Parts: sequence; structure tokens; C-alpha cells
Amino acid sequence: MPRINVTSVMVDDQAKALSFYTEVLGFVVKNDIPLGEYRWLTVVGAAEPEGVELLLEPDAHPAAKAFKAALVEDGMPYTSFAVDDVAATVAELEGKGARVVQPATPMGPVVTAVIDDTCGNLIQLTSPA
Repeated sequence: MPRINVTSVMVDDQAKALSFYTEVLGFVVKNDIPLGEYRWLTVVGAAEPEGVELLLEPDAHPAAKAFKAALVEDGMPYTSFAVDDVAATVAELEGKGARVVQPATPMGPVVTAVIDDTCGNLIQLTSPA
């Protein structure tokens, strides 16, 4: 049976993305392998070193920038991360300088928030209500 081992988020600057995803969100580097102009750069949850890897993938393909811009314009998150408590996480992230696009908002069985990852994406955070 297939299982997810790597997923990606397209970023406009890998160094800036690495800073945001590690220093602000708290992920840790799993792989950082130079590949010419770019890197195979993955992060994992600090508590899940063998968990699913998030590839900070360059948005170098011409369609990528238009796709990302359209999502942001429509207010649609590129991906979603689970947290224990959205409101507490948002407060912590704001303290680290993150720009909150949608504050913690109850939505039935979950609470969601949306932040700007500084690399051209909106990221949704979710927790149980």
C-alpha cells in the first residue's frame, strides 16, 4: 500500500523558506543536498524525525508562480499543518513576526488560521475545536 513520505511546498527562495519553516514554524532540517542551482531541502516535524518530509521546492517552473499567485489572490492556502491549539500557535507565531492572514476561526469540529510563509504561499493551521 502506498504511503506519503515526501510532499512539497513551492517556494520562491529556498534560503528564506528554510529560515521561516525552521526558525518560525519549528520544523527541523532532514536533508540539505546541493543540486546545482537548487537544493534537495526537506524539513520534518521536530517531534517526528522519521515522519513525512516537506520538500522546500523551488518554484522555478513558469506555471508555478502563476499558480501560487492565483491561490494567494483567492485567499486559498497551499497546504495545511496540524497543531495542538491554533489560537496559541498563532499567538506564538505572531511573536516571531509571522503575518496572520486569517486569525484563529472556529469552523465546526476544527479551528483554522492562515499565515503567510514569506515565500509566496498561504499556509493553513488546524486543530480540533
